[in-house]
Amino acid sequence: MNPLCAAPGASGEFVLPSLRKLADVTKLVRGLLTRKDFLDEKDVKSVEEVLVLCAKEADQKVNEKYYPEEGYPSDAECNRVVGYGADGNKVTRAMELGKLKHEAAFTCLERELGQRFPDHLTLEPRYGKKPPGEAYTLTEKGHGSLVPDVVLHLVRDANKIQFLYDFLFPCTARSKSDPLGSQRRRLKDKLDKYKNLPGAQQRALVTPQLGISR
Repeated sequence: MNPLCAAPGASGEFVLPSLRKLADVTKLVRGLLTRKDFLDEKDVKSVEEVLVLCAKEADQKVNEKYYPEEGYPSDAECNRVVGYGADGNKVTRAMELGKLKHEAAFTCLERELGQRFPDHLTLEPRYGKKPPGEAYTLTEKGHGSLVPDVVLHLVRDANKIQFLYDFLFPCTARSKSDPLGSQRRRLKDKLDKYKNLPGAQQRALVTPQLGISR
């Protein structure tokens, strides 16, 4: 199926792209719009409830899978170096677990929201400047791009952001007791990088411990 449109299936109903593919859909003839342009307050609240549910589910499932006896990794395990990235920086077990938990959370979101809000929700859209120096827009290029975890947006147009969310899965006991960091520094560092995205004034961090934090 061409990701730039929703093709009619054998039943005559439209087959919608997945939440991961929807970022490719940037334009639609206005006469074909049959859904609300942006999600209303009730729908946004419903989405945020699922975001928190999926964060908790992902955290629990991954921890129980890899640490069935303890139920969670120790601080020493979180800090254990498991390799090095292409840039030469250390990769810790906490970083590995964070990646696994992100994938588990995305799977949960596909399951819970894929049929409810396919026109308004995109997972991991990539934004870059085209050309450099201009406003951010959807891009396929990796260098210098921004990739938020979850974006709520105008119907079928992920360039028009309504709300933006990033997951965070603290690993050590200290980080779990204070997910946002001293003076909310971790929250600020995670979300400030998105401040220049169009419409991304409403940004939030999603943690298993605190839920939605702005």
